Amino acid sequence: MTSIDFPKKARLLVVDDEAGARESLEAILEDDYQVVCVEDGQKALAVIQKEEFDLVLLDMSMPKMSGIEALEKIKSHDKSLDVIIVSAIDRALEATSAIQKGAYDYLTKPFDPETILTRVDRALQKRYLEQEVSFLRSEMAERSEQSQIISQSKQMQEVFQTIKKVAGTSSNVLITGESGTGKELIARAIHNASERVQKPFVALNCASIPSELIESELFGHEKGAFTGAHHRAPGKFEFANGGTLLLDEISSLRSEFQAQLLRVLQEREFTRVGGHRVIKVDVRILAATNTKLEDMVREGTFREDLFFRLNVIPINVPPLRHREGDVSLLAQYFLAKFNRKLNKNIKAITTEAMAVLETYPWPGNIRELENLIERMVVLGTDDTRIDQGDLPYDVLFHEETVHNLPGPEGSNIGLLQARHSFELSYIMQALRKCNWNQTEAARLLKIHRNTLIQKMKTLNIRPRN
Repeated sequence: MTSIDFPKKARLLVVDDEAGARESLEAILEDDYQVVCVEDGQKALAVIQKEEFDLVLLDMSMPKMSGIEALEKIKSHDKSLDVIIVSAIDRALEATSAIQKGAYDYLTKPFDPETILTRVDRALQKRYLEQEVSFLRSEMAERSEQSQIISQSKQMQEVFQTIKKVAGTSSNVLITGESGTGKELIARAIHNASERVQKPFVALNCASIPSELIESELFGHEKGAFTGAHHRAPGKFEFANGGTLLLDEISSLRSEFQAQLLRVLQEREFTRVGGHRVIKVDVRILAATNTKLEDMVREGTFREDLFFRLNVIPINVPPLRHREGDVSLLAQYFLAKFNRKLNKNIKAITTEAMAVLETYPWPGNIRELENLIERMVVLGTDDTRIDQGDLPYDVLFHEETVHNLPGPEGSNIGLLQARHSFELSYIMQALRKCNWNQTEAARLLKIHRNTLIQKMKTLNIRPRN
């Protein structure tokens, strides 16, 4: 899962008609934030409509437009943009009433730098958390369609039975399988079938995070914990509290961090980077890997105690080539999906093309099949079918595909269909070798160019540009 990053330096808008007040606020804030200053509410509204800001510090008493009026217009333009009211001490009651109209907080003059920085940090932290929550919810909604697991194979039915058994527990699960087999879908299925379904499902690809940032990513950090830590930031464990955390590519964790993760899994508590407060969480841990952790344990690159802690319930997701009947089922599913998504009307996949898809070994598994069907739909013409000749060379003439072409013994196809398959394969190889130059391909095949063109039409081989 990709997380929203809060700006390295948040942008603040200071609105005050007194030049001295603007200068004081800018001097206090400019080391930690990008600060823009304007002298009245009208200019504030104009700049807000053109530029993005994370927080507004708004004077209560200004000419042309009062602070209350400017507050209402700002919130009307962007309800999520927080405003801190700045007022004199003798107008504190008026500032308090502004809270009821949507202001987040208020400050009184003269300014206390420490108070200002604390209040600003608190407001920005609230905005950061709201953005993260909104992101997580929208991502969950976007992926709801993708969480469906399509399969009719016996091997996957066994996986489904295991999911049903483990969903009602809080036991750790280790999901293994080749890349592209759908390990995250299995994790989501476990979460969706559990009592934690109303709580967050948070996924982190451990391999995609630099080793020096993985601790902060998982446990969060306090402001000033390291260079660039301008704000306190919660980690994935806090976001997943009450729900499920998937640690994908768990094998990529460096050994020194494995010990730290083990302690967190045992104690269910941690401290943020740069912090001292112990944070307790209730998180169900799922881990996924395409590597045999047992081999890494024997080699000394993965902690044995962590492996046993994660491998309470193992689930192995079989590769697509071992899932009988699923290639055809998934191909039809993806065809309908991308027709709908891309507003296309590719009618079907021919029997001949499907036969090739079913014999291809799919080293990239479901992800490879999905990408191929999407490509076929994008490049295809409405009201046509995906045929053998439309398939990529690497799929059509893969060693395994050619080896598994049906022969006369035990075959249910006739001589004409077998000849059709042979001619298609032979001509495609010649065209490929000649970089789709038809004249050179015809010479290589020892036939007239017109004969090759006619054969290409008969076999539905479309010229490549």
